[in-house]
Amino acid sequence: MTALTTSFGFSSTAADVVDGIDLTGRRAVVTGASSGIGAETARALAATGAEVTLAVRDLVTGERVAKDITATTGNEQVHVGRLDLTDLGSVAAFAAAWQGPLHILVNNAGVMACPEQYTDQGREWQFATNHLGHFALATGLHGALSADGNARVVVVSSTGHQQSPVVWDDVDFDFRPYDPWLAYGQSKTANVLFAVEATRRWAGDNITANALMPGAIYTNLQRHTGGRGSGKVPAELIKTVEQGAATSALLATSPLLEGIGGRYFVDCNETDVVDRRSGTLHGVARYAVDTDNARRLWTLSKELLSKGA
Repeated sequence: MTALTTSFGFSSTAADVVDGIDLTGRRAVVTGASSGIGAETARALAATGAEVTLAVRDLVTGERVAKDITATTGNEQVHVGRLDLTDLGSVAAFAAAWQGPLHILVNNAGVMACPEQYTDQGREWQFATNHLGHFALATGLHGALSADGNARVVVVSSTGHQQSPVVWDDVDFDFRPYDPWLAYGQSKTANVLFAVEATRRWAGDNITANALMPGAIYTNLQRHTGGRGSGKVPAELIKTVEQGAATSALLATSPLLEGIGGRYFVDCNETDVVDRRSGTLHGVARYAVDTDNARRLWTLSKELLSKGA
């Protein structure tokens, strides 16, 4: 399988990659779109003429961002819906309220390296937020995604997935000491595996899913990790928020991705599969694109949701 390459790269912005693309009549949902790369991804999609729904926890902030997107793009079809990924009732309500087809779902919302915390059902917070909530959302919207054909799911993962595979026998750290980065890594691996299995499982519905690393961008995501002053990433590798949204926008809109799924992208290009930590922001761990692992995660996720997650 030949890696997919494009003319875009590290410095490209979301506006660059959607330039000239017309998605009038298409509908998109972006989770976590009240700030950061989610807001910029939503802005790029609105600029193409698509109808865009910001799926957010804070409706007040979401409405403010929606008005700003309309003001900058001229697109009046920018909406806001409440979604709390750690609350399965909220996820189910969002999916049930959706009417008509859905062409693009961007699973963007997430938490990073947060202090030890669990949902009311005992699920580890990062796995519950970054993976399980999005899994429930995507499967709940499956009918809408399959309605018109050629729908795309975009999954924001991270190079952090190289910190940990999914630890099948202890996803909730019931037996291991909690480690915020291992928990983050596990959840980000789950994101990639979801894209692999969703593409395989939903091929007959012409739904594809791809995962990505947006790059190093300082947003609210880093509130538990020291933020801009941490010095953990060299300055030359830091992207603007507009650049950070570029790969998400590319996977959601580019004609080059037609019929392409189950892959992992960095800087707007498919990256190499690696067998050990790359030491860079590139590379996808082999365990994160393993088809057996992807099937196993899907089964586990369904089991956890059946228990109320």
